[in-house]
This record gives sequence, structure tokens and C-alpha cells, in this order.
Amino acid sequence: MALPDDSGRPWQVGYWFDPSCPLTWLTTRWLLRLIEHKLIMVDWQLMSLSVLNEDRDDDPEGDPEGYLWVPVRICAAVLDRHGPEALLRFYRALWERTPGADPENDWLNDLTSSLRTAGLPEDLAEAGSSDALDQAIRDSHSRGVELVGPGLGTPVVQLSDGAGVDRAFFGPVITTAIEDDDEAVRLWQGVTALATVGAFTELKTGR
Repeated sequence: MALPDDSGRPWQVGYWFDPSCPLTWLTTRWLLRLIEHKLIMVDWQLMSLSVLNEDRDDDPEGDPEGYLWVPVRICAAVLDRHGPEALLRFYRALWERTPGADPENDWLNDLTSSLRTAGLPEDLAEAGSSDALDQAIRDSHSRGVELVGPGLGTPVVQLSDGAGVDRAFFGPVITTAIEDDDEAVRLWQGVTALATVGAFTELKTGR
């Protein structure tokens, strides 16, 4: 598997995500595959669908009780107390299926069990009902949104090649898991090629 350029350097990727979004998890799986092949290094950052949608008149996530605050608050506590590597372990534990589990399940695993799977204290689950880190979540969210502008969503990907290219996009939005390495690299090559074109703004298909 070849790098998408001749530098031999992995790209730096800033990645803002809401841990509760199923489509974002599919993009994350793609990035994890690229990490395995040393194509990228990722700085994991949080954003929040609850923050994104709080001033809207409608409820696009169907979350009248505000449950979507819970996973991102726990993630913020994990990041604050245990660092980014622990955040990634917890995020993966939230979505990766255990043997025998329903592979078609498109929602989070149990929060407390996921903390245990990630080797983290289970009492971190209490952070889900606390607003102590809400400002930190809002600040991180704002940094991600400022890179691409309003009206977008999760995930936000910032790409830097260390040689002058520094662009941020909403997405890529992936609707089915990419299991093939060559396909994963083709998508990466496409995204990085677009990042080098300063005039490029948006490309979208129907789902």
C-alpha cells in the first residue's frame, strides 16, 4: 500500500466527532484503517450534536430529553482525566461489537460496560449527568465548526501535510463500512487531492 504522495510522511488529521453518531463512527473506522497503515496521525477532538442543534426550532436528532449530552460528556471526562489514547479506547468500545452481538446494531454499546472494556473507571459514567465539562465541550465544538463554517455537522476533518496544505472539511460522510484497504486508500487519495485545490468548496451525492 503506497502513500498518497511521495513524502513518506503521514498526514496530520484533526478529527472532531460526536461519539453518538453512527455515520461518524463509519468515518472513524475508515480513519483507523488508515492509521494502521501509517498514512495518518489523528488528533481526536470532541464536538456535540446537542450543541450544534440547540438553537434550531426542529429536533433533527429526535432527542427531546437531551440524552445525546450523556456520551459526549463521558468522553470529555475520559479525555480530561485520562488523555486522548483513553478517549479513543472508550470511543471504540462504544461501537465495536463483541463476539455474538448483533452486527447490524447501529447504536452505542452500554456506557458503563464500554468504560470497563476500555480499561477505565466505571464511575466516569457519572459524568454523563454532570455539566461540569460542558464548556470544554462547547469550546472544542466551536474550534471544529470555525474551521468549516456553520450549517454543517459531525465529523469535521482537518488535513495537514506539513508542507503547505491545511484544509478542513465536513465529512467525508460514509454510509457503509469500508472493509477493503484499496478502497479506503482511494477515498483518502480523493480527499487529499481535493484538499490541495484551494477553490474547492463542496461535493455531494444523494444517499
